[in-house]
Amino acid sequence: MSSMTDIVFLLLVFFLLTSPAITPDALDLILPKAKGKSTNQQKASVSITKEGAYYVNKERVSEYGLEKQLQEILAGQDNPTLILRAEEGVPIEDAVFVMDVANKNDYKVVLAVRPN
Repeated sequence: MSSMTDIVFLLLVFFLLTSPAITPDALDLILPKAKGKSTNQQKASVSITKEGAYYVNKERVSEYGLEKQLQEILAGQDNPTLILRAEEGVPIEDAVFVMDVANKNDYKVVLAVRPN
């Protein structure tokens, strides 16, 4: 009977430590997987290099000319979609800048990832 009590006590401690109530600051996120293919037609893509260079459809643009270039490419489309290709190691501020531009213009943003 004492061994059963030890097992129950260890299980109790385990569940208390892994309970979300113990760590209220933790986020419960469902992250996307990198498998599968997207059915969206690619209309425009923005690539960001580690050095901070922006490219729209393989054409280099300045940070300030990015929004204008995207408006020209995606003008008149029903569901404008933007593919964001950020190189590994790019500061998050650069990606957020592109997402902010897309949000201001009501563009859908798809983040490109490396397949498994």
